[in-house]
Amino acid sequence: MNDQYSRIAIVTGVTSGIGEATARKFTASGFGVIGNARNATKLRTLEQELGTVFHGIAGDATDSKLLENLFESAIKHFGKPADIIVANAGRGLSGSVKDADLSSFEEVLKLNVTGTLTLLQKAAKKMVDNQQSNYPKQARDIVIIGSVVGRYISPFSAIYGATKFAVHSLAEGLRREMGPKGIRVSLVEPGIVISGFQEAAGYSDGLIQNFENRFGPLLHGEDIANAIHYIVTQAPHVHISDIMVRPTRQDYP
Repeated sequence: MNDQYSRIAIVTGVTSGIGEATARKFTASGFGVIGNARNATKLRTLEQELGTVFHGIAGDATDSKLLENLFESAIKHFGKPADIIVANAGRGLSGSVKDADLSSFEEVLKLNVTGTLTLLQKAAKKMVDNQQSNYPKQARDIVIIGSVVGRYISPFSAIYGATKFAVHSLAEGLRREMGPKGIRVSLVEPGIVISGFQEAAGYSDGLIQNFENRFGPLLHGEDIANAIHYIVTQAPHVHISDIMVRPTRQDYP
């Protein structure tokens, strides 16, 4: 086994926002990171910047074969299996139930729910046998990125929020199944985080400025990465099941 790295993590959606910040936080902490995103050029840039502590795998996070490759690459590149999974890949969809443009809804649903579920299932199956002999000496973590609108309904993000409601349900179901087996399943629910998310979701510049005026200073990826790092660095018997992180002035949702 390669003891150069204290933990090995797989992080999806790693080329911007929360995912990129998490990869940077982990590598700075001595973790090896397998990062996934569609943007191959940005992945190569991260490899050049971070060095051998980071290895990028380009592809679609809804592709089961691609997700399988992430686990295989962890062993191949770092010499031991991943013991942290951060299910971060996802995208937004602005609008209410009445008015949202549903032309891309199936794509959003596939990435946010089906892709996340596939990753969680693979992670759970691969971790469970290994952890039976390691707990409580070592931790195994599955961290899932949800959203405040997955808990508190916002009529203006109701479609996106519905996908995160589903993710929250998966997280709690998996926590109850895996916790007794020594595997921690944690849900992180961010408030408004400024990143490429807003543009991809179709948020207008005016709406983003309204967020800033009402709730700013807004969160950045590093703020959520700090919370994720806190979760995975607790002693193996300490399980942070849920953590919500909002800008201080964000009162709604």
